[in-house]
Amino acid sequence: MNIIFSRSPNFKVSKKVRDIKFLIIHYTGMKNFQSAVDRLKDPNSKVSSHYVISRSGRVLELVKPRDIAWHAGVSAWRGVKNINKNSVGIELENKGHDFGYQKFSKAQIRNLIILLKKLKKKFKIKNINIIGHSDVAPSRKIDPGEKFPWKLLSLQDVGIFHNLEEEILKHYRRKKIIGKASNTEIINLAKKIGYTFKNLSNKNFFYFTKAFQRRFRQNLISGYFDQECYLILRNLVKLHS
Repeated sequence: MNIIFSRSPNFKVSKKVRDIKFLIIHYTGMKNFQSAVDRLKDPNSKVSSHYVISRSGRVLELVKPRDIAWHAGVSAWRGVKNINKNSVGIELENKGHDFGYQKFSKAQIRNLIILLKKLKKKFKIKNINIIGHSDVAPSRKIDPGEKFPWKLLSLQDVGIFHNLEEEILKHYRRKKIIGKASNTEIINLAKKIGYTFKNLSNKNFFYFTKAFQRRFRQNLISGYFDQECYLILRNLVKLHS
């Protein structure tokens, strides 16, 4: 995989060696690759990422990993807040939900996996900390979205996924959780795999639920935490916490 250096001015020089704990995946959400790159390099936009990968698989490095790119915004994961300072951001070319959300290309995902493995090894990143923008900012962001192949990544040992049979899980879809599992119990389980909550409001729980579904139950993004979601969450905690 060839990495092309194309510097963005939108970063902060880290005065010390960064404690990089998280790899965060985004989509560009713009009509084409060049528009996305131009925005990530525009000083007036005040946004950037460390890497951006085109649909053809071309990889640009915009900000050196040792410096702080402006990609995550108001965010939190595993109790760490505003995680730009502790993360590497990777943008994937995709029109996003506003302009015609696309399936990610094979070349794009192939080079993403290569890059993630390289960064994971270099910075000793745990799989549980390879995450999406919607995971760290569920009330604001929905990328990389429900077409992103998290299961495929987990099979390549980057990121996490459950190991339950899809055909069995379908029987529990839209069904009320068996027993007395409260929102508080669900949130406490979710915290074990990294989700971080500002407070326990119903609104925040709804946003968390949709983010969780976009990642782990992608064929139904309802905002309702049903029995299927509960089984998936318990499996994830068992496997990865």
